[in-house]
Amino acid sequence: GNIDQPIIRDPSFVEEADYVVMESTYGDRNHEPPESYTESLAQLINEVFAKGGNIVIPSFAVGRTQELLYFLREIKDRGLVKSAPNFTVCVDSPLAAEATRVYSGDLHGYLDEEAIAVLQGGDDLFTFPGLTLTQSTEESKALNMDPSPKIIISASGMCDAGRIRHHLKHNLWRSECTICFVGYQAVGTLGRKLLEGAQVVKLFGETISVNARIESIKGISGHADMNGLLDWLGGFESDIRHVFVVHGEDQVTDSFAETVTERFDIPAFAPYSGGCVDLATNQILSKGNPIVKKKVEKPEKLRAESAFNRTVNAGKYLLEVIMKNEGLANKDLAKL
Repeated sequence: GNIDQPIIRDPSFVEEADYVVMESTYGDRNHEPPESYTESLAQLINEVFAKGGNIVIPSFAVGRTQELLYFLREIKDRGLVKSAPNFTVCVDSPLAAEATRVYSGDLHGYLDEEAIAVLQGGDDLFTFPGLTLTQSTEESKALNMDPSPKIIISASGMCDAGRIRHHLKHNLWRSECTICFVGYQAVGTLGRKLLEGAQVVKLFGETISVNARIESIKGISGHADMNGLLDWLGGFESDIRHVFVVHGEDQVTDSFAETVTERFDIPAFAPYSGGCVDLATNQILSKGNPIVKKKVEKPEKLRAESAFNRTVNAGKYLLEVIMKNEGLANKDLAKL
């Protein structure tokens, strides 16, 4: 796990093992230097609400959503949002709502010192004025019928399923809105495509232009970075026979396995699907087969629709520019 994160205390070291199976999501890079998440998030909220837009946050229901609520409570307590101090936050995920109730229970032995101090001060970790936890489908749909600016936190975190796709459909095309990512986006997911600059996406059979601002707040991760993983592995006192590297993109698992062997002189192996190892003899029987993702060609119609939508958006923008110059002298209008 990552260190210096809100709510939950830092992970402990393990000292004894024959074999170690470990993740490698960030096995080839380190997190950016810690920043003030509350101030970064508050600045974003100020900017978006000043334009009258929504902030849509795709978030994992367990863990990440509760961290966000922890930050948002602090933002409210400190009055960091000047453009809309009484802003609304909607958690639109039944699972996230239930997980938040669990997090609000007895977490003795799990909390870090900061969270304990908040509770000792008489405050709730995740509850604040303006927070709504939606349950029903009707409540979820009503969020997009309400024109007032709000923060919508919804699952799934990578935008491949769940209610978040409905909120993207209603907000991606609006230039005053922002889609804010606060977690890792795997290759091939809708979240990754948006982060990589997709100009058009398809949701529920409809082609949606991406006019909203796409943001990513770095460093909010439950996963340790490369140095954190290596530090954790360095805590073992017993002789490890083999390290198996999993949970990462293929090139990352391979490179991290090499790093482990170079750093600790321990055999390390990143198995592909179907890989097989005999633990009794410590022999790799099969490395398995990587899953090669086929590149899907976009239909000609979709490319045409994308070009058409971009043309329409450009026309709308040009018309806005023209209308803003109403009242100019004829000479200046002729130049325009």
